[in-house]
Amino acid sequence: MKSKESMHAYAANVYTSVVEELMKGKQRKFIAVEQEFFRLWWDAVATDTHKQQVHQLLQEGRLEFVIGGQVMHDEAVTLIDDQILQLTEGHGFLYETFGIRPQFSWHVDPFGASATTPTLFALAGFNAHLISRIDYDLKADMQKNKKLQFVWQGSPSLSESQEIFTHTMDQYSYCTPSQLPFSNRSGFYWNGFAVFPDPPKDGVYPNMSLPVTDTNIHMYAQAMVANIKERAVWFRTNDVLWPWGCDKQFFNASVQYSNMDLLLDYINKHSDEFGVTVQYATVGDYFQAVYSRNLTWEIRTSQDFLPYSTEPFQAWTGFYTSRSMLKGVARRASSLLYAGESFFTQYVRTHPAGSICKHGALKQLQSLRWAVSEVQHHDGITGTESPKVTNMYMDNLMYGMFNVKKLMASIIFDMNNAKKSGEVYYIYNKDSGKPGTTDTDHYVIVYNPLAWNITTIVTVPVNISSMSVYDELGHSVPAQIQSSAESHSIYDLYILVEVSGLTYKKYNVKPSNDKQSAFIGRSIKYKRKDMMRSVQQSQKLLPVASNCYEIVFDQNTNLMHSITNRETNQTVQVTQEFLEYHVNGDVTKGPISDNYLFAPNSSAVPVSQAVGLEVVSGNLVTEIRQYFFSNVTAQYYTHAVFTRMYSVPEGYDAKLLCHRIEQEYSIGPLEVNREAVLRTSTNLNTGQLLYTDDNGFQIQKRPFKAYVNNTAARNYYPMVQTAYIEDDTTRLVLLAERAHGVSSQGNGQVEVMLHRRLWNNLQWDLNYNLTLNDSSVVRPVFWLILGTKSATSVLYRTSGLALQHRPVVMFGTFSGDKPELPGQLQKRSAHSFSVTVPPNLHLQTLSIPGWRYSSNHAEQVRAIHMGKQKQGDADFSRVLLRIRHLYEVGEDPVLSQPVMVNLKSLLKELGSVKLVEERSLTGTWDVNTLKRWKWKTVQNRSKGFSNSTKIPDDFTVTVHPKEIRTFFVYFQDQ
Repeated sequence: MKSKESMHAYAANVYTSVVEELMKGKQRKFIAVEQEFFRLWWDAVATDTHKQQVHQLLQEGRLEFVIGGQVMHDEAVTLIDDQILQLTEGHGFLYETFGIRPQFSWHVDPFGASATTPTLFALAGFNAHLISRIDYDLKADMQKNKKLQFVWQGSPSLSESQEIFTHTMDQYSYCTPSQLPFSNRSGFYWNGFAVFPDPPKDGVYPNMSLPVTDTNIHMYAQAMVANIKERAVWFRTNDVLWPWGCDKQFFNASVQYSNMDLLLDYINKHSDEFGVTVQYATVGDYFQAVYSRNLTWEIRTSQDFLPYSTEPFQAWTGFYTSRSMLKGVARRASSLLYAGESFFTQYVRTHPAGSICKHGALKQLQSLRWAVSEVQHHDGITGTESPKVTNMYMDNLMYGMFNVKKLMASIIFDMNNAKKSGEVYYIYNKDSGKPGTTDTDHYVIVYNPLAWNITTIVTVPVNISSMSVYDELGHSVPAQIQSSAESHSIYDLYILVEVSGLTYKKYNVKPSNDKQSAFIGRSIKYKRKDMMRSVQQSQKLLPVASNCYEIVFDQNTNLMHSITNRETNQTVQVTQEFLEYHVNGDVTKGPISDNYLFAPNSSAVPVSQAVGLEVVSGNLVTEIRQYFFSNVTAQYYTHAVFTRMYSVPEGYDAKLLCHRIEQEYSIGPLEVNREAVLRTSTNLNTGQLLYTDDNGFQIQKRPFKAYVNNTAARNYYPMVQTAYIEDDTTRLVLLAERAHGVSSQGNGQVEVMLHRRLWNNLQWDLNYNLTLNDSSVVRPVFWLILGTKSATSVLYRTSGLALQHRPVVMFGTFSGDKPELPGQLQKRSAHSFSVTVPPNLHLQTLSIPGWRYSSNHAEQVRAIHMGKQKQGDADFSRVLLRIRHLYEVGEDPVLSQPVMVNLKSLLKELGSVKLVEERSLTGTWDVNTLKRWKWKTVQNRSKGFSNSTKIPDDFTVTVHPKEIRTFFVYFQDQ
């Protein structure tokens, strides 16, 4: 949570100190977790001697990497893609550098545990998983009944094949209990409390524990043994995992180990008296001991451990929304990276003689891989860090995005022989506020990063009100233009685009005043309405329709009244309003809300008394603009909703585009100690049952639970991509492009927390500058889908991905003379490329990682022993491919079926496939040699290893529901 400099200084100290100390005693051991910090030390601080020592310690099993990702990722608000990315980044480094593959997790600090994580760790080849932060009352119950350990089948569809043994830390969690009966100083923390980047000159750190001496060693031993015995009762085996350390410990490993050596020797010498033997151990040592006991374990199914509370008034549900802007940028960066990876892979495969330096390009991609990986940290995308650290994450994300945009623009430039024709390409960034095109001719290049054919609308800001759009053959393209809701000097140009999978299309946009011009949207403004006075009036309704929906507004309040699905004629009463929870920031007056916690002191209250309404209608888009004012005469609005419905002309695929209602909200700046929600109330009889996603991977059922205290906050859940409510016949789905907290506080209701601005005087929060005084304006986007359960289940998974991975829009201008006529563009249309998978599959990854490791394990280990591992350049011949099945078993009669995919024909546009290797999730294991521990369960009493399958010669693989399959693909040389 501290600034980057202090963390770098601290991390550098820890690894130098620990490695030197491990070499001094053969019995000593240590576990290392986050690769981002280890790599900073390895690349910038470690000497050659340190590096040799690390190799030796790993060989001896005395230094163990656990998890092995770049960071210990948050589990509540992260997307599965980004979890996989950050794990893959760390694992690639460890395997390339040391030939090792982590096999145990150490997820001790994320605030709640998702059911996606055990599945991912199983797919990555882990033998056991470890968690800690779960509801205090649930943990107490599990502890009492010896149920802290279980075999977790996190995915209902993958169930036994990807189950994993899971250990939950007891009530003492992951830090050493520090109470000593004989000292008022904390025990077992002999190096004290870390102070970086300016350590004390005399080496005396705050709160250093009493050193172990002849006079106190017996008392120290008694305290340690008493705690071990207290904990032993909570577990089924005689093995007790006793964590030694905590946040920011071991910066002076010498004083730590020398005291602990004395203590362990003493206890073991007197083991008859104490009834305990102790040893240094890694997490792997502990799990090996438990595994060899050969017990039969209970199964936990796919229920997660969210939300998380530490005591009755401490529900950690605020961070689901904290720093919404960072959450939004992190997700935008993730989707730009996804697009950039596949774009670069195509370029390398299809333009072997291209002019772009591949090594430089890989560095550009790596800068964004690193930035997206690090922000997944449990004090990153969560918004639970100080403003200084938030700014560091933002800077790194912006820098990486800038690099990848530059790379994509230069690839377009190279692929279009632009040097000859004097064209310049760039990517427009909405945040810069400048119009994308001016009154000269422009190209708009639209890249579709999904492996499906997409029909959608892209928005281009322009500064004149009449434009025409042509495709590369010179045909007119449907378009609409209207003045922007943001500013009267800017116009939004909507262009209907049809783009095949992983393909780009080029459109010519030019000023015009003829019959080919874009349709000009017509605006009608309605008078601002006082909601307080609407009660007495007779109802006046205003219907606004597209091909798929009719939305009706109540003209007495200017609020939404109902939505009708025009295909099924289902009408649902729907009203939406902004409310705020008022929260306390003074610890002397009761529970507080902060970056982590949400503690409302009463029900949410409406924010506005008056609503303004404007409807802009056109041939493609109808936009309803609602402005919420604190009263009828207020000059400025604080909240707004822009609702867009799409009408698709004949001859275009309308399925996804027509069935979504897009809503963009504008919220802020808020007043202090306010938490803003948008509540959608319907007449669906939902029984307050809510469904939300775990990490964009699977859906969890969230029944409303009543508690003695803090019921509202404890019924908030994270929505990373999807939430829905339903009754017997109808479902209302909400899809998001960033994480939010979501809840159903009443029958037929769903409310989303959109923004928080807080200040509190809790000393701990003040020390770390964790008061969340976030004065930003946030503009999240949601897509709503309303229909039957069967129709929505066909739509919402593909739609969620289409929202996450909207097309990347680039622009081309002419630096030279007037361009040739549109009809002449077709001569250069050399990109009829396309990669497509069926709608129930998702091309999760298509990239060139660049790793230099051998995919033959024996060869890789040999190369490292010979000191040859880092020689040579990045490997551009290996393509990383992941395919994910989007559906659960039995979810849909058609889409839940297994799918056969021929990888050779899928990737034919990239070249002729020569070899395919199936790998573990992060790429470091050949699945045929991966033998995970199989723990005995009540369901399966034989213990053994799980096994896998070979890919047939014709490169056809069958992907089953919910599988994520990972491959290395190699092509014939061109």
